[in-house]
Amino acid sequence: MASASIDKDMRTKIDTVCTTAEAFVKLYYDHVDKKRQHMSRLYMDTGLLVWNGNGAKGKDEIQKYFHELPRSEHTITTLDAQPIVDDAVSSQLTFVMQVSGTVRFQENPTKPFQQTFMITAQGDKWKIVSDCFRLQDGIF
Repeated sequence: MASASIDKDMRTKIDTVCTTAEAFVKLYYDHVDKKRQHMSRLYMDTGLLVWNGNGAKGKDEIQKYFHELPRSEHTITTLDAQPIVDDAVSSQLTFVMQVSGTVRFQENPTKPFQQTFMITAQGDKWKIVSDCFRLQDGIF
């Protein structure tokens, strides 16, 4: 069985993505739980949010959407991130991140959630291109 090797450039990208993902997740959920008035700063101007099947496009609409959500407390249990290495993103460092954990909205019971982000560098800041959040309510 042949072993897959990762070249030095790819290893550097993976390490950067992992470090960035950890820092970004802390920042993102701190904003969601405590600083909602600043959520739009985390999204690209044309960012997309899909929250339990409801959508908002553009950072102003996304800000409005977060403003209308009830107060929350997130606990993260897993985080995985990987770079997108495709001609679609040229040399722009872009990555996909999967987060799971639990969330409690106001006085409601705690529920598991899953969230997927696509993040890209915009200048010296990371911005969310796409954000898909889903409560895991045991649909099946």
